[in-house]
Amino acid sequence: MSDTYDLLVIGAGSGGVAASRRAAAHGAKVAVVEASRVGGTCVIRGCVPKKLLMYAAQFRDAFHEAAGFGWSLGQPHFEMPRWAAAKAAETDRLEQIYRQMLAGSKVELVEGRACIEGPGRVRVGDRLLQARHLLIASGAQPVRDSIPGIEGCATSDELLDLHVLPASAAVIGSGFIALEFASLLQRLGVRVSLFYRAGLPLRGFDEDLRTRAAAALQAAGIELHPGCVPRAIQHADGQRLLVLDDERVPGFPFVLNATGRRPNTAGLGLETIGITPDARGAIPVDAQLRTSAANVYAIGDVTHRVNLTPVAIAEGRALADSLFGGAPRSVDLSLVASAVFMLPPVATIGPTEAELAASGAKLAVFEADFRPMKQAFIGGTERCYMKLLVDAAGGRVRAAHMIGADAPEIIQSLAVAITAGATKAQFDRTIAMHPTAAEEFVLMREPVRRVG
Repeated sequence: MSDTYDLLVIGAGSGGVAASRRAAAHGAKVAVVEASRVGGTCVIRGCVPKKLLMYAAQFRDAFHEAAGFGWSLGQPHFEMPRWAAAKAAETDRLEQIYRQMLAGSKVELVEGRACIEGPGRVRVGDRLLQARHLLIASGAQPVRDSIPGIEGCATSDELLDLHVLPASAAVIGSGFIALEFASLLQRLGVRVSLFYRAGLPLRGFDEDLRTRAAAALQAAGIELHPGCVPRAIQHADGQRLLVLDDERVPGFPFVLNATGRRPNTAGLGLETIGITPDARGAIPVDAQLRTSAANVYAIGDVTHRVNLTPVAIAEGRALADSLFGGAPRSVDLSLVASAVFMLPPVATIGPTEAELAASGAKLAVFEADFRPMKQAFIGGTERCYMKLLVDAAGGRVRAAHMIGADAPEIIQSLAVAITAGATKAQFDRTIAMHPTAAEEFVLMREPVRRVG
């Protein structure tokens, strides 16, 4: 059986679905191939269920804070099976919505594993699909071989399917996934120890955010082990034993492997069309998302550039517009906002202070560091930190960094202004909304230091 399409997409995650629907809206005949569940990592086993767990974890802080505002509550108790059942129902609902969106857009869903057999040809079971254009949007998956013995440990995929939480856990890693789950598990009653190679977590983030993120984790009761990654992990008597350089071998009933993710390129048959993934397994692309093979494109995490769901969606739509909409365009990845949904959350847009300093930029650095009203009222210690990096000459705001309650919501709004090229003078002319934490971003009058 043979079928021919204008566009064939491998992967029905957020990026693949967005590209498929946009291409179909332009009149293209489109099919999308998916080997697992429709919706991909973000909807099924990533962003969405992770944030649902964050909402659950936030209640631990809320129950504690409520007493300071006059509430009397009984001893709270979290029931993981109830959350797991509700999460499963929600992801099932969202998957059905994604399936309906594909059907409503007249995109054919082909369920099964795709294997490229040559230019424009993809085998899925006993079907041979042919296409004028091929888009690879197969995403990424957790690395499971970073440390000897870690293959037997849970990743974020398995953690989000737990029905029973362990009494204690080791988290190995210091990126988005490691910090988010360490923070959430601790608030859900798990004693967490975090092991990571660097001196501070969140490599690639602004140094001031990294320092404060580490302090926030410690304040939550998480045991930090910087500069300490196990040489191996052994399994004995229901325990995971971490073999450390100093010969200590602490044991944990649960270990979360958060040591990174790897593009899903193995077994795709890329060699049949002359594409060679890089050392990380990623597919190299140019600014127009073209691979080294004619009429073959790649978007999202499989390219390992900016691994965020909205980036994959933007790339997919831009590619569809370029191929079928008569409006060639590319996606600017120089300013992409991102958030770490630990508690308190971290959010950022733009370069770090160190990156701008290394580029030779002359900067004025503005900061605010304070206890929010909610914390001050109850005698809490959690702080909020905000930072603006401003060009000393023209006054353009180059970056905004924040750790504190509602940081992702605040930075998302500021991202519009910063992307539009707003200046510090325009921030200064903006009348504050009081009382809010966000108003501090328009009340910073004097730089705390100048760089360059």
